[in-house]
Amino acid sequence: MDRYEKGEARRRQVLGDAHVDASQARQTALDEPFQTLVTEGAWGTVWASDAISLRERSMITLALLAATKNFHEMPMHIRATANTGASERDVMEALQHVAIYAGVPAANHAVKIAKEVFAEMRGE
Repeated sequence: MDRYEKGEARRRQVLGDAHVDASQARQTALDEPFQTLVTEGAWGTVWASDAISLRERSMITLALLAATKNFHEMPMHIRATANTGASERDVMEALQHVAIYAGVPAANHAVKIAKEVFAEMRGE
């Protein structure tokens, strides 16, 4: 299996078929090279590595997204915790690290997003 196929499989495992199918339906010739880069690099190399668990990767990813204020990516990765094994408490622990090492305002906004998405996932 090549890196693209490995990345595609891992992406589907983490994000789910519905998300990946919808994303691919929006892909055009213009962004195809970028999507290939992400699939091979992020999913086929980083996320496909077995050096740490998917749970740990989820926690790291959410902390980095919050610390770098890439809040728009957080809901997708919070929903993915249903597939990676990261619990709500795991996510909140990671966001506490963000507060201490990257700033309370960023962590505060990330906590707000996490609470909203987890409530949505529970059907509240």
